[in-house]
Amino acid sequence: MFATGIENSAPTIGGGRIRRDQLAECGHYDRWREDFALVREVGCGYLRYGPQLHRCLVAPGVYDFSFADEAFAALRRQGTVPIVDLCHFGVPDWIGDFQNPDFPEIFADYCGAFARRFPWVQLYTPVNEMFITAVFSAKYGWWNEERKDDRSYVTAIKNIVRANVLAMHAILEVRPDALFVQSESTEHFHPECPAALAHAEFRNGERFLTLDLNYGQRVCSAMYEFLLDNGMTRDEYRFFMTQDLRRHCIMGNDWYATNEHLITGEGTSRWAGEVFGYGPVTRLYHDRYRLPVMHTETNCDEGPNGDESERWLWKQWAGIMRLRQDGVPILGFTWYSLTDQVDWDVALRQQRGRVNPRGLYDLDRRPRAVGRAYQKLIRGWSEVLSRQSSCLHPVLASIA
Repeated sequence: MFATGIENSAPTIGGGRIRRDQLAECGHYDRWREDFALVREVGCGYLRYGPQLHRCLVAPGVYDFSFADEAFAALRRQGTVPIVDLCHFGVPDWIGDFQNPDFPEIFADYCGAFARRFPWVQLYTPVNEMFITAVFSAKYGWWNEERKDDRSYVTAIKNIVRANVLAMHAILEVRPDALFVQSESTEHFHPECPAALAHAEFRNGERFLTLDLNYGQRVCSAMYEFLLDNGMTRDEYRFFMTQDLRRHCIMGNDWYATNEHLITGEGTSRWAGEVFGYGPVTRLYHDRYRLPVMHTETNCDEGPNGDESERWLWKQWAGIMRLRQDGVPILGFTWYSLTDQVDWDVALRQQRGRVNPRGLYDLDRRPRAVGRAYQKLIRGWSEVLSRQSSCLHPVLASIA
């Protein structure tokens, strides 16, 4: 499943006063028809894409699908399969933030309404990067609620994952054969010194929290104590452990050069660059959940010579092929996103208006070197991998 995505992050910053709507900042609202044509031009059959929650979810039970109606009809006509992203880092102003206990039920109702309006859609990512959403909003204090305490962090985790679980149930009521691609950041934490061992062990347990709860996987004892000490009740934990949705799920994992971290003896962290790389860390996640895998996000700045992103693409592809050869069921690959992004070098925390050259196309919709390389990769490998499609379809069928 060769895919790209149209960047639709939409968290708030500045105490909720500023909405970082990347569809607006990257020009998609004005050029969406052109963007869809570029998806076909590069050769992707799949597109990670979704309407903005803060625009569509007007009030409880009140929805505005006017833009989605037009956009999704166009995708269907051109034969591009959407992996529908329904919540990407932000909620409508009237909900507030991820501390709102009403969010999960409100969001699930919205997802059910979307599925009824677009019954032909099968692939979904209800909540994108649940772990990062909680960390950036309620642990680092960067987005949305902008909090930095453990109780707020656990509250965000349980509301976000509950929203994702209830959304899956709501969609399955409409589309019983729906498949859910959990696009989640794949992380690893390395101890810098012996004093950092305990801190790294804790963080390496913490990285699994959102997927553990989503898949009904028992957390380790340290994580169980952490959750209960910071506001999760036993009944809330049991809710997650009694879900049976794994057969509908594909473990989507996202990988960037910033996904490995170096932990100090004091427990602080900094980016470590690539130490293990995509393959070994993905194997840790696959060994834990034993689900089919899709590489759902990666990108890299093109660098001063204009070719760094192209080298990164081929490195990611080599990692995928190695995992496939070793028997890990890798179902797809995604370069994210179709076009350049804005201010992701500061994680959207500041409005600088700086264009990050990470797309297959620049914001004038001209192809970058990585776009041409991805087109070549898809063209070269599609025929070979299509011969293995008889393996892909039974895997998907067995999940559903």
